[in-house]
Amino acid sequence: MTGSQKDGAVRIAIIGGGVAGLTAAYELAGAGNAQVHIFENGPELGGLASGFKGRESWAWPLEKFYHHLFTNDYDIMRLTETIGAGDLLEIHRPSTVMHHRGANYPLDSPTHMLRFPHLSMAHKLRMGMVLAYLKYHPRPPWRAFDRLLADEWLARWMGETAYGKLWQPMLEGKFGPHFRDVNLAWFWARVYKRTPRLGYYRGGFQAFVDRLGAATRDRGVTIETNAPVRAVTPLPDGGFRVESGETSAGGEAAAAHSFDVVLSTVSPGLMQRLAPELPDSYLSQLASLRHMGAVVMTVALDRPLLKDTYWVNVPKTEGLPFLVLVEHTNMIDPSHYGGDHLLYLGDYLEPSHRYFSMSQEELLAEFLPALPRFNREFRPEWVTGAWLHRATYAQPVPVRGYAGMIPELRTPLRGLYFASMSQVYPWDRGTNYAVEIGQRAARMILEDQGIGGTAGDRG
Repeated sequence: MTGSQKDGAVRIAIIGGGVAGLTAAYELAGAGNAQVHIFENGPELGGLASGFKGRESWAWPLEKFYHHLFTNDYDIMRLTETIGAGDLLEIHRPSTVMHHRGANYPLDSPTHMLRFPHLSMAHKLRMGMVLAYLKYHPRPPWRAFDRLLADEWLARWMGETAYGKLWQPMLEGKFGPHFRDVNLAWFWARVYKRTPRLGYYRGGFQAFVDRLGAATRDRGVTIETNAPVRAVTPLPDGGFRVESGETSAGGEAAAAHSFDVVLSTVSPGLMQRLAPELPDSYLSQLASLRHMGAVVMTVALDRPLLKDTYWVNVPKTEGLPFLVLVEHTNMIDPSHYGGDHLLYLGDYLEPSHRYFSMSQEELLAEFLPALPRFNREFRPEWVTGAWLHRATYAQPVPVRGYAGMIPELRTPLRGLYFASMSQVYPWDRGTNYAVEIGQRAARMILEDQGIGGTAGDRG
């Protein structure tokens, strides 16, 4: 068994090298009395925010799953400045639209809402008042909204017509068969947080992740990639045995480490498998959390598909094979990608959906016939490359009463903590809330271990 303790430092394992795990490691190592080791399953850091280089000609990597920041994503912006990466952050004002009956309509401002031609003025004013109530409520009422269903409440207050034309198809697209179960707090948070100006990092989110990884290493953290954790087992005298790496033919782990504290940032399903000795009540909480997966095809074209638009919401009622079309290079200059014009074609789906078993070629054949709906001149010959990425755990489903279902970050096993995107509620998953929950978990561990300082306050 490996894992030595230096100068009485608390030995802390972090499972997962995504933004939450890296943030927690950075904060914990800054306390000065913690020896931190990150185990990352994949070859690179970043989790769902990690990037890839599709061609050698790309100067910047591109996110596997489309990413941007809102200008009120204060937690990640503060951390960006703290680690000296403020020079990477740029703010853009791209165009976002809704695809409706074969045409694109901007709906990202009150003026654009009023110009939408498929609703009467009375319907638009009623819808606008509801959205204004949600966005500008002086005392955010999300805890009361946790007990209400978004589908029922929005249909009642917006009216069946406006809700049915614009918002129900988007909820259904996002959550599939679960859309009627989603609570109003989630919808409120989406409206409350959304900003028309968006942030993006020079060099992509991978550039931010790499800076955060370097800052974390500078604080003495050990980061191990290609190191899948197989099991977390309580030790008789306290602490945990962490087994990592590929297992041998006899079932033995490649390496076993002992730690005083373990923070797991994996999915609820994987957490159940890693720590089966958790009490049944906590395991049941993990098992009760529903989620959707994500399938994202990135397509390179030799010319733009859309004139100026960055983001197109595609309601399921349009009969198209994806939920969203993002022309990334209508916000970020294509010169950073060797002149490629890059599209994301994405969807949130149940992990059992056929898209998770289809090949890249099969999915491309499914998606490309839809592109003439957005540009009549499109021809398949414009396509110069394609890359497929999938994640079975990508979007929690916040049902009614979700606030009472969320597992505590402190698990019932003393010294074992769990922090996932399913626990950032009422906010939606994203890098800002990965930073927030990473800092929150670090503060909790520091407090419980009696380590001096407060996470988030150190430079």
